Amino acid sequence: MRRMYLYVLAFTALCLSFVSSIRAQNTQDASDRRATVMTADGPTAGFRAEFLEEIAYYEQRYRRLAEAMPAEKYTWRPAEGVRSVGEVFMHIVAANYGIARAFGTAPPAGFDAKAITALAGDKAKVQQALKDSFAHFRGAIIALNEADADKPQKMFNRSTTLRGSFLAITGHFGEHLGQSIAYARVNGIVPPWTEESQQQQKQADKPKS
Repeated sequence: MRRMYLYVLAFTALCLSFVSSIRAQNTQDASDRRATVMTADGPTAGFRAEFLEEIAYYEQRYRRLAEAMPAEKYTWRPAEGVRSVGEVFMHIVAANYGIARAFGTAPPAGFDAKAITALAGDKAKVQQALKDSFAHFRGAIIALNEADADKPQKMFNRSTTLRGSFLAITGHFGEHLGQSIAYARVNGIVPPWTEESQQQQKQADKPKS
């Protein structure tokens, strides 16, 4: 009976430690999102503010994963005819500018989507392009009118509303983030946020002296 009691106690402690680790990671994610939104001088409430937090979340993930991937892996692709590591990142860059245009914010002067895409094999240029495109995209969202949430909007060949288009865009971000994570894993790269969570868990699992 005592052995069972100790087993339950240890298991409970492990579960609590795991929950604390996840909570810490989620808290950090939320803080990062809020920090990015605040630096953009954007809205603090409403559907645009909520979407800006989502954008900040995905920007952090994409940029950290782009940093973690070795430069020589940017041309790696799982099969012929499938986007490479760098091409997936640049697909997001192109989408950020394209969607911003659909929302009424034109790309910067001199922007050339084809020229940008051709830089997919250059890690440093991909990283800069990601940073610039997300900044441009945030500006496009901030420029929208809060009262237009239900205004008809075409997004990814679907008729929806402005608010509804935000859901479609979030899904697009998630789809290609998952693709990029899979690419990283196949190449032996652990996503930085996962590695941090694992390190936190190891620290939490260490016996108290």
